[in-house]
Amino acid sequence: MNYLEYQQISCPYCGEWIEVQIDYQEAGDQYIEDCQVCCSPITIKVALDEEGAVYVTAHAENDV
Repeated sequence: MNYLEYQQISCPYCGEWIEVQIDYQEAGDQYIEDCQVCCSPITIKVALDEEGAVYVTAHAENDV
């Protein structure tokens, strides 16, 4: 199983779609990655749902 995959997310600052590499082994963690377009810091959260599927969310650095 490949734990590293690329996903597209929308930057919460500029709204552009960017591609980020996600490590599914880090489910439950969050990290900061800069937007490739506007260079703003995006908080990326990798989580598992009730069925064990991995999903990714992206938020502005100061959003809760």
